[in-house]
Amino acid sequence: MPTQNPGIARGVLNRVRCSVVVPSFSSLNIIPANMGRALARISFSDNLVNQIPTGTGLVNSPEPYIRATITIALLRTQQISASWMAQILQDSQLGEATIYSDASVFPPIALQDVVANHIDPGPYDGTNPDFTLVLAGALPVNNNLWTY
Repeated sequence: MPTQNPGIARGVLNRVRCSVVVPSFSSLNIIPANMGRALARISFSDNLVNQIPTGTGLVNSPEPYIRATITIALLRTQQISASWMAQILQDSQLGEATIYSDASVFPPIALQDVVANHIDPGPYDGTNPDFTLVLAGALPVNNNLWTY
């Protein structure tokens, strides 16, 4: 049975590293102090490669981008939530956005064609300060496709 290698560092998670930056709207940049306990999360909804069945195998068809969402628990108790609400009422198209991880070794993920896609201000009952904001955009992948 394999044993644990004591020489391999496991790394450190640092929740105060997590942030979301919107270059075209610097007043909308989100730092950990602006977020609830859930902070921010990114998720992807497409396959990187579609595998198309043939009579004897598969044909791979790499995607040039995949769809992504960034879910953020903003604090409704801070001005930044009002700034986001004002921006959404004016124009929900944001351009680019980058999410920074809670691990220093994991690279930032920059999305294109970002929009504010969904909001949930949460209950107004004095028990939860989270204003859930969902951004949606595209992550370019399989960049070798462009070298045909």
